[in-house]
Amino acid sequence: MNVQEQIKEYIASLPEPKRSDMQDLHAHIVQVLPGCRLWFDNGINSENKTVSNPTIGYGFYTIKYADGKTRIFFQIGLSANKTGISVYVMGIKDKAYLAQKFGEKLGKASVTGYCIKFKKLQDINLDVLDAAIVYGVGMSGGD
Repeated sequence: MNVQEQIKEYIASLPEPKRSDMQDLHAHIVQVLPGCRLWFDNGINSENKTVSNPTIGYGFYTIKYADGKTRIFFQIGLSANKTGISVYVMGIKDKAYLAQKFGEKLGKASVTGYCIKFKKLQDINLDVLDAAIVYGVGMSGGD
């Protein structure tokens, strides 16, 4: 199964109204980041244990670890959770920046470090979310 099929299956598995919000948000992010690399992380590690919620990824950047090793990872993540939806903006060095720059303008969302959480899509200002996503991609040099 390719990545696009995995994403479609994941979104289809979600209950309404979260399914519709995730579908709309996925299509929107693909428009904001045209031609970006798509990822799907099912949240299960190599030992077959669930370690996170399934996540749709967009773009890429290189994580640099303290020991000098590197790893390519998605730049923007989209995930459904029990209380709503999370958008991850990876690779931002200043963990307070997202909240300071976009937090109040986003609407009914909580912003911590690199995560923007909200209950439903209509609770947030999509233009501000777009700006946060574009900022994140620009800061790390991802695609």
